[in-house]
Amino acid sequence: MADASQPRLDRLLGQLTLDQLDNDLFLGESEDGVGRLFGGFVAAQSVMSAYRTVDEGDIHSLHAYFLRPGEKDIPIRYVVYRIRDGRSFTTRDVVAYQSGEAIFNLSASFVRPEEGIEYQERMPEAPAPEGLPDWQMSRSQRTERNEHHHWVRESPVEIVSWQPAEDRQMQDTPPTRGVWMRVRGTFPDEPMFHAALLTYASDSGVVSTGRPPNLPRSGGFGASLDHTMWFHRPPRFDEWIMYLSDAPAAHANRALVFGSMYSREGVRVASVAQEGLHRGPRPS
Repeated sequence: MADASQPRLDRLLGQLTLDQLDNDLFLGESEDGVGRLFGGFVAAQSVMSAYRTVDEGDIHSLHAYFLRPGEKDIPIRYVVYRIRDGRSFTTRDVVAYQSGEAIFNLSASFVRPEEGIEYQERMPEAPAPEGLPDWQMSRSQRTERNEHHHWVRESPVEIVSWQPAEDRQMQDTPPTRGVWMRVRGTFPDEPMFHAALLTYASDSGVVSTGRPPNLPRSGGFGASLDHTMWFHRPPRFDEWIMYLSDAPAAHANRALVFGSMYSREGVRVASVAQEGLHRGPRPS
């Protein structure tokens, strides 16, 4: 991982280190620039604010709704609600506010370590990440969305692709997407940072998996509606993670996407589900 990437990661880590205004009230910086806030960013800050109110245990699931588009360069206020503190499980709800309006809400559950059943399906075969093309660049020949390349290059998460969702051969074939991703740089070895960064990365491009192949590239609209993650083990994101996603169903402009994350050793780290909204250009 190149040293030049560390300042970008350090900037994100600083934004994830929220100011605590009260026991259950936090204030976070927004992303720099103008335009719409990246959903994974506010989700990651929400995870950090929930973790800051939990004394013991690691996150094992989160369920979130994107309520309104967030804006860059406007501070975000996070209110945490202590729903339950049990012997094994702890539950927190987080609502993110910007300019007085709720833009995001998250329910997260934390669990103390416990021995028990363990199994998983085998990780699918895939090429190693070394030498694979950047995910967004591999799409650029078809999408020509060059304005997004800067965001990809500046992102603290590197994503390389071997199976772009646009590569499916038939219109009626459910789309799939396969990428590897990793953090560019080093970060504190604390569960909350691993969980927040993995949550941040989990929203990168997953909505595009369910994008209809015949939807025009220009003038259309796509957005995440909700986002769910299950962390099957205490979250780790210090090496390459394989991220597979497929979209088995879509209706009324809403596409459902399921994702699975594996470590390079083949261990299933997390599972993801998201519903995305896809609308074509409005009639003139």
